[in-house]
Amino acid sequence: MLPAFHRRYVDVLASIYLYNEHRGYTSLDRVLEAVRARCPDDLTFIAAVEKHRVDEYRHYLMFRRYFERAGRMPLAVARTCGHIDHFVRIMFGRAIDELDTEAIVAEEGLFEKLCRVIMLTEQRGMQQVDVLLRSRAIRKEPALKAIFRVIERDEPSHWMPYRDWLARNGRRQPRWWERLVDLRIHRELMLIRLPAVFLNWRMQRLRIWPDEMPETASGPVSMAVERPCARQAT
Repeated sequence: MLPAFHRRYVDVLASIYLYNEHRGYTSLDRVLEAVRARCPDDLTFIAAVEKHRVDEYRHYLMFRRYFERAGRMPLAVARTCGHIDHFVRIMFGRAIDELDTEAIVAEEGLFEKLCRVIMLTEQRGMQQVDVLLRSRAIRKEPALKAIFRVIERDEPSHWMPYRDWLARNGRRQPRWWERLVDLRIHRELMLIRLPAVFLNWRMQRLRIWPDEMPETASGPVSMAVERPCARQAT
C-alpha cells in the first residue's frame, strides 16, 4: 500500500500547487493594474511585479507538463486549497475576484494591506518549498524536485519587492497578528484541507486545463471535471 499512498500524496500535492500557481498569476494581473495606477513612476517596482507574474505562469506550466507527462489530469482542487484565497478573504472580507481595483488604487491603506498579504503569502511559499525539498517523498520524485528547485530560486524575488516598496515609502511591515493569520491559514491547509483531499479517493479530476477554461467559468470544479476512473484513482 505504501507506493499507492506515495503516488496519491504527490498527486494531491502537485494538484494543489498547480491550482495555486494558476491562481497566483491570474490574480497578479489585477495587482499589476493597481501597481501601475498607484505607482506609475516606480518602474523598478512595476518590473518586479511583472517578473513575479511571469514566474508564476512558468511555475504553473511546469506543473501542467508534469501531469501531461504522467498521462493524467490534476485533481479538481479549488479555492479551499488556496492560501491567497483564504488570506484575501480574511483581510479584505471578500474573494480575490471581488476586490475593487479602483478602491485599492485610491486608498493607501488598502494598497499597503495588499502588499503585505502578497509578501506574507510568498514568504510562506518559500518556507514550504524548503520543507518539501527536504522531504523523502519529494526526493523520490526527480521531476517534482526539479520543479521545486526552480520555485526555490525564484521565491525571494516574489516577496522582497513588496517589502522594499513598503520600506521605501515609509509604510509599516507586517505585524505579529498578520503573521499569525498567515500561520493559521497554513496550518489549516496542511492539517485539514490537504488531508481531506488526500482521503477523498472519489474526487474528480479536471477535464480542461485552468488556462484553457472559458472566462465565464465559475471555477474548475463546476465546469471542468471528469469522473474518476480506475487508472486515475492512484
